[in-house]
Amino acid sequence: MHELMVTENILEITLRHAKQAGDVRVTDLYLVVGELSSVIDDSVQFYWDFVSEGTSAEGAKLHFRRIPAEFTCNNCGKTYHLTDNLTCPECESSDTRIIAGREFSLEAIEVSEDLPESPLVVADPGEGP
Repeated sequence: MHELMVTENILEITLRHAKQAGDVRVTDLYLVVGELSSVIDDSVQFYWDFVSEGTSAEGAKLHFRRIPAEFTCNNCGKTYHLTDNLTCPECESSDTRIIAGREFSLEAIEVSEDLPESPLVVADPGEGP
């Protein structure tokens, strides 16, 4: 259910920008998702098809760009990608910090000014994130 709320927030942001751009039709959304985020692409896509129905974003294609998890060792300064072992591959310290991989953002929205003949509802999401 977490993805449903996330997807609804994406739709709210998208519709707000579509309305500001003159009620344009949204064709593509580009999402950035970190490897360590709890967001599941397939679930977001499933909910997107449902929540965007009847809006100016209906039928928009979602594009997911995954960001690999990256850590820095606080002991020796080595930067490395996530492996099965969470300790530093250089000095085996467990004193590490995450520097990438927790991201989740809407990076870009592509639109078309050509609206279909049947009217679509561009919801007023009001103030939000």
